[in-house]
Amino acid sequence: MSERKKINVQSLVDEIDRITKKRVSGEDVVSLSEYRRIKKENKTPLHILLIDDDDSFRKAMERYLKKEGFKVTASFDGTQLSKVLGDDPIDLILLDIGLPWVNGYELAEILKQNSDLKDIPLIFVSGKSSEMDIARGKKVGADDYLTKPFELDELKSKLDKLL
Repeated sequence: MSERKKINVQSLVDEIDRITKKRVSGEDVVSLSEYRRIKKENKTPLHILLIDDDDSFRKAMERYLKKEGFKVTASFDGTQLSKVLGDDPIDLILLDIGLPWVNGYELAEILKQNSDLKDIPLIFVSGKSSEMDIARGKKVGADDYLTKPFELDELKSKLDKLL
């Protein structure tokens, strides 16, 4: 039986890398117009923060918003915000009023007092439908108000207007 010679793998990898770089550097990999088209198609989705204590509503809204192309971060209530807020910028907040511990009105005031969050559009989504509720929502900083139940077209219209 003859002795097997050890293959110098690194030299093989280096040679393949050298040939590949030589060929790539001599060709246009992607034209500038093609790059712009790809970049436009792959733009970062708008990020919506959804805060609602109703599991079934929250999950249904998450599915719908993701299907519409949005990135969604969902929270059960205000106490979970520190866990769900990350480094990703938020483009819009959908907020229920009837939350446990800190209600939606109180949470909206807190959000609107925060220098990083105050300019983010906020839509209340609530079963509370009286003129007083809507006026209070606007007073604490809501840009719009949707009364549950609502049509998805109505939500889409409000999102398009604010985003």
